[in-house]
Amino acid sequence: MRAIRRYLQLALGAWLALQSSAWASDYVDVLDLPAKPSALAVHSPLLDVARAGDRLVTVGQRGHILYSDDDGQHWQQAQVPVSVDLNAVHFASPSLGWAAGNDGVILHSADGGLTWRKQLDGRQIGALVHDHYSTLAAAEPENEEWAALAAEGERLIEQGADKPFLDLWFADARNGFAVGVFNLILATRDGGQTWLPLQDRSDNPMGLHLTALGYTGDALYLVGEQGLLRRWDAAGQRFVALDSPYAGTYFGVIGKPGEVLVYGLRGHVFRSRDGGQNWRELDSGLQVSITAAARDRAGRYQLFTQAGHRLQAEEGSALRLIPQQSQSPVAGATLSA
Repeated sequence: MRAIRRYLQLALGAWLALQSSAWASDYVDVLDLPAKPSALAVHSPLLDVARAGDRLVTVGQRGHILYSDDDGQHWQQAQVPVSVDLNAVHFASPSLGWAAGNDGVILHSADGGLTWRKQLDGRQIGALVHDHYSTLAAAEPENEEWAALAAEGERLIEQGADKPFLDLWFADARNGFAVGVFNLILATRDGGQTWLPLQDRSDNPMGLHLTALGYTGDALYLVGEQGLLRRWDAAGQRFVALDSPYAGTYFGVIGKPGEVLVYGLRGHVFRSRDGGQNWRELDSGLQVSITAAARDRAGRYQLFTQAGHRLQAEEGSALRLIPQQSQSPVAGATLSA
């Protein structure tokens, strides 16, 4: 009997070993696994939306990218080479767009969001950061910042592809930024073919998360956790710190020439009309986080919360609550036709 039990144990062990080997051989990294076509993709969590000319493009979980040519009445799923969650999408023109998300992924579309190809992922970012700052450290060995940032690159290599991008923005077909957790910030000058680390140019010594970029027509702003608030200085080629009116996390920026609004946790919204030097709070009357915003055709700011509220910014210091027939969490907003 013992011999039979021993045989059965050995057989079971061999079967488990074979199954483990088969499972391992079937494993495909989500960075290499194309998003699965699904009729339910339109009902999955979608995290950002942008216009590509007359087309709407939205991105979300498991690499889902959807597009609509009839203002959201019907959606079709795009071809996407990854299955990671995508957090942000931006189009510099009706045809040229970029999306970014978890595991340090950046995607590019040259056909208005119908098909996408991968430009970068987190498996490359650590080496990119390490090599860039190691070169600077070798040229200036007395500069401790370069050595520290090179060491940060080593940590990124060791930790693997797990650092998400939270937002990205392109000025045109060639020049753009991508930002994410722990002061992760990259810039491109060739449409995403190559990326340059800018960790040394964001005035962020604590390595706070960078949550959103926003262009107002005359300035580019960067916001993040713990009241992080920065404005791009083109002459100095860096994001310079602004005095923040709030110590909590900001989730977004919106504005127009001469005016900028920042918004975030617990219904906080602030407006500046002097380039971020002074701020005035707009009272939302809510304690729920504001997570998205857009300007309507009349130029008014429409803000949305994680609980589905809609607020409209008036000329004074208050935000007017607009009744909604139904409410659901809002993560991104843009103007429809």
